[in-house]
Amino acid sequence: MASPNLATQLGARALQTRWLVRAPIWLYRAGLGFLFGTRMLMLQHIGRTSGERRFVVLEVVDRPAPDEFVIVSGFGTKAQWYRNIQAHPHVRISTGIRRNLAATATPMTNDESSTALEHYIHHHPGAWDKLRETIEHATGRPVDTLPMVRLNVSRAAS
Repeated sequence: MASPNLATQLGARALQTRWLVRAPIWLYRAGLGFLFGTRMLMLQHIGRTSGERRFVVLEVVDRPAPDEFVIVSGFGTKAQWYRNIQAHPHVRISTGIRRNLAATATPMTNDESSTALEHYIHHHPGAWDKLRETIEHATGRPVDTLPMVRLNVSRAAS
């Protein structure tokens, strides 16, 4: 791995700074999530041990259908939100002007995740280069694949 530039170092530090990572949650909860457009979403999930509501803001890497979102776990399968959705797949999401939508979270297979990542890299090469460097610097590991999750909005329950 090459020596990271200042932007990569700052991005990695930001990903490891709890209050900074959580700041967008307050904007979503205040009804201002539309400021992030539809490239981001807030995921409300249930803690697998505590049973309490938890929140995380994540990048949408793909929209295969109007009521389907693909999100990525930059910190792998050990991310708390990722482990929580495996235990409790019924979640709620807010994105753009749409708020508090019921959805089901389904972890994607490695092949599905690889295909989605290739699609993202093809459509956002500059963003991917920066994101990959930042994730690698923050985790200390090279990124060869990233676990992804498909969110399907429940039409009747939303």
